[in-house]
Formats: sequence, C-alpha cells, structure tokens
Amino acid sequence: MATLKTVSRNLPFVKQQLGALTSNTSIFFKLISSLTVCCYFLSYSDYMVDILSVTPGYFLPPTFRIYSAFTFCFLELHFWELLIDVLTLVLCGKLIEPLWGLVEMLIFFGVVNLSVAVLSAFFYLFLYMCSSNTELLFEVHIHGMAGYIAALSVAVKQIMPEHLVFRSPIGKITNRNIPLCVLGLSLILYLVGLIEGTYPTMYACGFLVSWTYLRFYQRHSNGTKGDMAESFCFANFFPNVVQPPIAVISNTIHGLLVSAGLCQKPVRKYDMGSSTAITISLPGSEPHDQDRRREKALKALSERLSKFDPSTSSNVAPNPAWQPKPAWTGSSNKPSANKSVTIAMPEVTPVSAATGPGAAAAAVMQAVGSIDSSSEKEPLITSSSSE
Repeated sequence: MATLKTVSRNLPFVKQQLGALTSNTSIFFKLISSLTVCCYFLSYSDYMVDILSVTPGYFLPPTFRIYSAFTFCFLELHFWELLIDVLTLVLCGKLIEPLWGLVEMLIFFGVVNLSVAVLSAFFYLFLYMCSSNTELLFEVHIHGMAGYIAALSVAVKQIMPEHLVFRSPIGKITNRNIPLCVLGLSLILYLVGLIEGTYPTMYACGFLVSWTYLRFYQRHSNGTKGDMAESFCFANFFPNVVQPPIAVISNTIHGLLVSAGLCQKPVRKYDMGSSTAITISLPGSEPHDQDRRREKALKALSERLSKFDPSTSSNVAPNPAWQPKPAWTGSSNKPSANKSVTIAMPEVTPVSAATGPGAAAAAVMQAVGSIDSSSEKEPLITSSSSE
C-alpha cells in the first residue's frame, strides 16, 4: 500500500520530466525510438527475430537477405537494451542535430548502420572460415543499436572532447574516454555471459566506421571534408600512456590508405591576400570555431596589456638635483674633478594611467623622435674641462 502511494505521488513528476525530455526531440529521433519500441514487442516471436536480424549464413547468396541490413538496428531482445537505446537517442539527438541538421543525421544513421551490418556479418564469416563452426553462420543473429550508440559517442567526443562526465578513483572520465570504456565494459559483460557476443562486435564496428566517416568523409558547410584536428586523431581515444605506439600504427595505416587512394592527405589553405595576418583554414573547422579562438586570443592579449601600468614610468619627471658621472677624456690616469657633463633631456608630456597602453606607446615614440631630431642640432652630451 505504501508503495502504491509513493508511485502515485511521484507519477506527475515523472510525467513532467518525460514530457520535457520528448518535447524538444526532433521527429527523426522520435520515429527511430518508436520503431525500436514496436520491434521490441516483435522480438517475442522467434520467426520475426530470424526475419528482421542479420544472420551471417543468410546474408550472402543464395538467400541474399540484404533487406535485413535496414531492419536489424530496430530489433532489441532485452528491455534494458531498449531503454539505453531510447535514452541515448533522445539525449544525443538534442546535442548533435542542431549542429548537423536533419539531412546529415540521416546520412550518418544510414552509413553507420549499413556498414555495421556488413562488417559484422563478414566478421562472423571470417570466424567460420577459421573454426568451421556452422553455428556462427546460422545461430548468430545481429540486431540492435549497439553500433549506432558507439557512433553517437564518437560524435559527442568530436563536439565536446574534454567535457567532464564524472570523477572516478582512477581519474577524470571525459567524453574522450567514453567510447573505449563502453567497449571494454561490453567485452567484460560478454566474458561473464551477461550479453551476447554480437554486442561488442557491433559496438567496435560502429566505433571504427563512425570515426572514419567523421575524420575523412563528412562534408561541412564551408566546403571541406572531414575533421583533421589533432584532438580527433585515433590515438586520442586511448590513454596517454599508449598513445605513441597507437599513433605510429594508425599513421602507417593512413599512409597506406592514402597510397591506395582510399583516403586523402590533410589539406591546409593559406590566405596570403590579407596584409595584416595569415588565415589558415583546416578541414572541419567552422567559421564560428575560428571566431571563438580569435576572441580567446584577444582576451588573453588584453589581460597581458592590462598588467602594464604606464603611470609608473611615464609620470616620472627628471630630477634636477641628479648629476651624472663625469665622462672619461683619457687625458690623465684619473678623471679631473673640474669636468662637467650636460645632458639635454627632451620634454615628454606625462601620460596618465587612464590613457592606457596605446597612449604610453605613442609617448615613447614621441620621445624617441625628439631625441633623434635633437641629436642633429646639438650633441646630447657636452663636456668641458679646465686644465
């Protein structure tokens, strides 16, 4: 009885939160979530599971069930997998779709899921060739959103790479660590028998396909392709300790793909037409990113200039009681006591602290100019002696 009262008391709050969660979600992610929920109820039929999922033995001729590459991603067999799929789609969709647009989200969804279906099927065909186990061909059913969940985690890492997710005893966990952490967790759950082997297989395929697409092939509004930023390199997904060997391996593979014509070299464009600065455009860099970096640089420069206080140097007037050291004439071993030195100091208008560093710089230039002009008329230092 107490449980029913608690549920009834919190039910309006739950409805309000669910309404706020789905109110700003686009029609694209609402449609995908609805199809996933509907296919979950179809998963209670073994016949529908066999029809909708990708079976490696039926994916190639003579059966040739190519259509399953378009339906497998909507089929989930467990409720907890369905819940993770819907929450991830809604939350990540709100973050990514406003930046990419609906068309790019459709392209990304199609590229990732079709590639995951093909790569996962060929992976199990390869395992069958190595083991001759027919269960790998006809008993394995590839289904679910695991590949697309991995792709969304890579996209979020590209947008906010160093965003802090939570703190753990081993250190901070950011978006950069999420893809490999989830992959490692799925492997552990598979080894202990809590999930099927298709889940880590699909997740790994989705991770590789999404990173390759976003790194080299995604088109941007400024006409460039891919994202060649150093923070989005393949080694950056791994811990700092193992990044150097991973970078060597990934760069070697990239060089081979460039030689084969499958990938392109990084393109850097230099705008030399500007007389004030050189503009460097990198693939994947948006104009608003450049403006943000420019604002940060100007802010840092302003902070450094604000530390300069011209009142301590420009408001100091010459002290008439000060006498410089007599000049050395070389006529005797010791300088004569009757020698006198006269220094002509140019008049500089004092600059107050309120005028700022620009006025201080102008005053310095004025002083230098007056010194140069006075040196042509008369020497700055004159010496006289009575012998």
